[in-house]
Amino acid sequence: MKNPYMPIPVRIDNINIENDARDIKTFRLVFLNKEDADAFNFMPGQFAELSILGVGECPIGIASSPTEKGYLLFTVKRTGVVTTKLHHAEIGDIIGVRGPLGNTYPFEKMRNSNVLIVSGGFAFTTLRATVKYILDSANRFNYRDLTVIYGARTPGELLYKSELWAWEKRNDLAMQVTVDKGDKSWSRYEGFVPAVLKKIAPAAKQTIALVCGPPIMIKFTLPVLKELGFSDDSIFLSLEMRMKCGIGKCGRCNIGHKYVCKDGPVFSSAELQKLPQEY
Repeated sequence: MKNPYMPIPVRIDNINIENDARDIKTFRLVFLNKEDADAFNFMPGQFAELSILGVGECPIGIASSPTEKGYLLFTVKRTGVVTTKLHHAEIGDIIGVRGPLGNTYPFEKMRNSNVLIVSGGFAFTTLRATVKYILDSANRFNYRDLTVIYGARTPGELLYKSELWAWEKRNDLAMQVTVDKGDKSWSRYEGFVPAVLKKIAPAAKQTIALVCGPPIMIKFTLPVLKELGFSDDSIFLSLEMRMKCGIGKCGRCNIGHKYVCKDGPVFSSAELQKLPQEY
């Protein structure tokens, strides 16, 4: 970015309602200017600030992979003033994007290793981008076994359903979907994500674990990973919380001397062990 405070204009190209409650939507955004698109270089794990003129901005994880050319995806839950206004936007509306911001998942460390992805709720966004990136034919050979465990409260709250069911059919990853409580037609796992993780018990040897979800899910997932033999330096968490400005100026997201928006949002468990337990 030439100016970290200046949003880049983008057009809403498509809007997809993700859940039964209709409070989570995925927005496909396209750049108005080719030079802006060419300059927006990112990797999964990073986020951006979405802005609406006269309303404000909010930090949202980038849900698309850099291998998906020509657009950006952002999955947004309606929670406040900016996200509510965004949910009322229509295809063709112009909004702003400021980014990319933050760090990425440790792709170099993941090379030639197994990858375990654990996620819950609408925090699956940047991990969806990671799955798409790894599965791309230009990248898949760099990584060994890929296991994905993803859960939501109910079947109607799962994100990216068509992709989930397509991933289940692939032979180059193990896709495990669970819900807290299934309906009559639900035939997959039923239970909380940490319990399903413990039941599946993926091998820790030569495996990097990526975790993103609600704080309560993270709290109960970490002990399971440690029980399975994962070390603190092989577990990476995305702490997308309390962020505001995105560039470490406002001080809203600090944990000790670290800023989630600037030093993260991806941290290893080993890094977090050295910080105040505020996450």
